[in-house]
Amino acid sequence: VVQVVPARRRGTTHSPDDMELARAVLRANVIFLGPGSPSYTARQLQDSTVWHALRARHWLGASLVLASAAAIAVGQQVLPVYEIYKAGADLHWIHGLDLLAAFGLSLTVVPHWDNTDGGSELDTSRCFMGHDRFQYLRRLLPSDATVVGIDEHTALVLDVAAGQGHVLGHGGVTVQRAGRQQQLASGASCDLAMLGDFHMPGQLDDVPPVLWTEAFETTSSSGSAEAPALVEALSRQRQQARLQHDWAEADVLRSEIEALGWHVQDTSDGPVLTRTEQLP
Repeated sequence: VVQVVPARRRGTTHSPDDMELARAVLRANVIFLGPGSPSYTARQLQDSTVWHALRARHWLGASLVLASAAAIAVGQQVLPVYEIYKAGADLHWIHGLDLLAAFGLSLTVVPHWDNTDGGSELDTSRCFMGHDRFQYLRRLLPSDATVVGIDEHTALVLDVAAGQGHVLGHGGVTVQRAGRQQQLASGASCDLAMLGDFHMPGQLDDVPPVLWTEAFETTSSSGSAEAPALVEALSRQRQQARLQHDWAEADVLRSEIEALGWHVQDTSDGPVLTRTEQLP
């Protein structure tokens, strides 16, 4: 079932602060955000109920698919493409939704990295900014920012549960970090540590408790016997802590797993995860 969530503008009947729209997001297994204005997307979703619902659902294992403007908007800094390229504004960035900050990643996402719409007369690479203008823009970013440039007809899959990134499609991905630039060709994989200080987060503290309650209830009512990717990742982290005799960390991770509605049992074959309500 595909459902359109019209979270378009605050203060209207399609406000991203509408709890009913947020509930639709909480029921989703795959969430798609696509083209439009990056600055408008960031401005309307920032700290909204729908945005918090999306983050909670992603934390619980839903897949996010982000295209074009949405991919820009979820970064730490947003490239205001229309304002610069169409309206002639001075080169600048605006604050983004910073989706992956909880995972230790300060990413600035730039799609259309290899765009050639300008032909031989106008360099429209780097999302229509061109090489020279983007060099200036790069200097305006925070020193710890990681720029991820994604070619057209190309996807960068971030498997946070596995800590891996995968490049799919016709082009490649360019990563600029700490004064270095690396290229990832189609078919390549990398550790997410390549993008920054990656780690799996605990429960997101800034998501309102009412959304967590509904998110957990929705996940529990799905009836799936398979643990979500996040729970599996926490279980692997806990097992690693146990192997290192870090019992305090293992206990913290057990509590986080149980808060998600799962019980972990240690066996000779490794940890076994069971839904709490399925326990005798």
